Amino acid sequence: MGSHHIGTSGFSFEDWKGEVYPKNIKNHDMLPFYEKELGFDTLEVNFTYYALPTHKTMESFYRRTSDDFTFFVKGYKGFTHTKKDEGFKGLCNTFREGLKPLGKKLKGILFQFPYAFKPTEDNIKYLEAIKDEFIDFESVIEFRNEMWLKDRYIDFLKAMSLGICIVDEPKLKGLMPYHPVLTSKTGYFRFHGRNENWFNAPSEVKYDYLYSEEELKGFAPSIRAITEKSYVTFIYFNNCHLGKAVRNAWRLKELLKEN
Repeated sequence: MGSHHIGTSGFSFEDWKGEVYPKNIKNHDMLPFYEKELGFDTLEVNFTYYALPTHKTMESFYRRTSDDFTFFVKGYKGFTHTKKDEGFKGLCNTFREGLKPLGKKLKGILFQFPYAFKPTEDNIKYLEAIKDEFIDFESVIEFRNEMWLKDRYIDFLKAMSLGICIVDEPKLKGLMPYHPVLTSKTGYFRFHGRNENWFNAPSEVKYDYLYSEEELKGFAPSIRAITEKSYVTFIYFNNCHLGKAVRNAWRLKELLKEN
């Protein structure tokens, strides 16, 4: 049976001040507080979707966390949303270089593709290229389009040793349903909330959702099952509005301790 680690998708939010952080906390103190006071041992780094990582920032992340702390980093949008063939390899090199200061604390990269990314021949070849460029990293793929949830694509991920991100998101037509499956040695869960105003809502509304006790209890058996099969499983809450991700992560940690 593997281990599991629970955290949130990001940590540096102004609307967490006075909710889960002290009201007057300095931004530089948020990450140590996240680990030592909020009690998390892993973080999904999200800013790397918007900007390429730099040595300075990653060195700071490494320095401000304990030796046992772990990171999963979200892939740059240039890989998933605005990808171009020209300069692809150079972009990959820059991204890899920026992550080096994290050392052994870095456990992998999450590549989150948009709803428009469908299982075409070209896109399958592109996933192969991603795997080749990041061969030394554990890579996890997050699909938004349920068309990928077919046996032949699950088998493809297994053959490539690409992880799949198990998502919980609004139950809207076309979006990926909650479907726990393991395609690599790493289990990966991402909880976005179930706000039905998903496609057109700004992020502060899209992720404004607090999972209920019954919803969290419903996830526990499948998380345990994936953890038993995996080498390690990461669980991140992305419903970050007003610190709701923290509250849900705390409660899930307690539920997973229960028999």
